Amino acid sequence: MDFQLKTLSIAQAAAEKTDALIVLVASQAGTSKDALSALIAEARKAGDLPDKAGKLLSLYRPPGIAAPRVLLVSAGDGKPTSVRSAVTAAVNAAKAANPKRLAIVFAGAVDAACLRSAVVAAADASYVYTTTKSKAEPRTIRQLVFGVADSAAQRGAFDQAAATVAGVELAKEWGNRPANYCTPSLLADAAGKLAALPRVKCEVLGPKEVAKLGMGAFAGVAQGSAEPLRFIVLRYQGAPKDQAPVVLVGKGITFDTGGVSLKPAAEMDEMKFDMCGAASVLGVFRALGDIQPAINVIGLIPSCENMNDGRALKPGDVVTSMSGQTIEVLNTDAEGRLILCDALNYAKRFEPAAVIDIATLTGACVIALGGVRSGLFATDEALASALQAAGEESLDRCWRMPLDEDYAEGLKSNFADVANIAGRAGGAITAAKFLQRFTTDFPWAHLDIAGVAWKSGQAKGSTGRPVGLLLAYLLGRASSDNAKTASPKARKARKTASAK
Repeated sequence: MDFQLKTLSIAQAAAEKTDALIVLVASQAGTSKDALSALIAEARKAGDLPDKAGKLLSLYRPPGIAAPRVLLVSAGDGKPTSVRSAVTAAVNAAKAANPKRLAIVFAGAVDAACLRSAVVAAADASYVYTTTKSKAEPRTIRQLVFGVADSAAQRGAFDQAAATVAGVELAKEWGNRPANYCTPSLLADAAGKLAALPRVKCEVLGPKEVAKLGMGAFAGVAQGSAEPLRFIVLRYQGAPKDQAPVVLVGKGITFDTGGVSLKPAAEMDEMKFDMCGAASVLGVFRALGDIQPAINVIGLIPSCENMNDGRALKPGDVVTSMSGQTIEVLNTDAEGRLILCDALNYAKRFEPAAVIDIATLTGACVIALGGVRSGLFATDEALASALQAAGEESLDRCWRMPLDEDYAEGLKSNFADVANIAGRAGGAITAAKFLQRFTTDFPWAHLDIAGVAWKSGQAKGSTGRPVGLLLAYLLGRASSDNAKTASPKARKARKTASAK
């Protein structure tokens, strides 16, 4: 997708040569005497353009307008959420005419948050998956032009939004691929290609290296599949080496049958999406390579299939994790936490400032929060607050869930240090409590994205979430760290540390 940012007033937009012109009209937008403003005023007066976000009026070759098709769309109160609704409705309507060049202009002032929302929404509405189609029909929209009052002032926000789209679409691509086009080895290859980006490096460990590390929980899940496991380590270094990194851990089960605890046949095809946590980590690194913020980030992806053959884990088996803790596998379909616990233990070696794992972990979280918000669990108040704020900023929202110690009671085992599953009640919380056992050495947060990572039904497909949330968090942290480093006291401390 070719994104362009231009300085375009409403009057100038009337002369813009484009296949279709979308005009975002907030309820408080002003009026003037140009052709487009006159159209907006007439539509409002006639009641054809209500203030509700997403309501639109389609016009064909209106006089005084260069574009053959014009869509006036209400942006309601003009806030980012309303802008997202407006852009989504308008782009979906414009697609019917198969435009190649689409211009979106704001009728009035627009802040950075609304511009980012418009860019991400336009890309999302025009996205098309083509990889495994013999007669692919790719998105017809090749160029998206965004018109604002002052393009220079909005350049930073626009570039960040475009990088976010690149990350989200990479996450969508790998999330949408069927399991035979997205094996652990192919996922590792995709991660390896990211090393071509500035400041990004990639290392891939195979079964022998994982066994040597003592990752018995991860290896146990993988042993039932003919596809060899892969443990992917991505590094982005945008800050000095002595700055502690943020570690992102993405669940990478490229297909989940449930193992011996077999899932029902209905909708089992959607278990190709069980690696969306891993895909989101790939997407974040794709965007980091474009934005290049001053922060250090590590990405860890334990990837394998959860299959069912003569070597597969059985209910009642006991595995030994990298931490040395033994785990009774009461349900082989609770495999995500088994691969994550070893990755979380591996994260200790980086002496991280924070660790965030991202996983399509539990159906219980879908029941609790639906497809609107990710479930957030955290042991650190500052980390939890920062992630919640990032979710609001990016419109990729999460909701904090409890971690009371009482929830861990159901994980007790007579035959191992811990069981991998408790009862049905509070299933998302007990899964998080299991992971918490392996996070005592660093601030930790867990995002259960089972409800938001993909859509079912007619709109079936990966959403690319929570790439937006994670990027907003990392960029916010980078800005905060830079502010701290800028102080004379911090500069002196950094100089002393470097001298040692």
